[in-house]
Amino acid sequence: MSWLLLLFAGLFEVGFTTCLKLSDGFSKPWPSVGFILCAAISFWLLTKAIHTIPLGTAYAIWSGIGALGTALVGIYAFGDPTGTWRLVFLTLLIASIIGLKLAS
Repeated sequence: MSWLLLLFAGLFEVGFTTCLKLSDGFSKPWPSVGFILCAAISFWLLTKAIHTIPLGTAYAIWSGIGALGTALVGIYAFGDPTGTWRLVFLTLLIASIIGLKLAS
């Protein structure tokens, strides 16, 4: 159950970073509210997950899911570049997340 909570915490991290971009420096109210809600939910879920998952592992996976998801949102929604090396390192990030899960 904790791993599922951690997965959702990471997904809400993607939500708050996306809302952060859309808020335009917190000048747009709805994306700013979305940022606050997603951040609160993400941290709450992370807090629940670390009851049974080691802190370092949980944080690394949470931030990895957030980084990967945010990079993909940037590519698909905001036109961020998709160079070969960027895709190679995103693939390594996925492998690292899976490795941490398997090692725990």
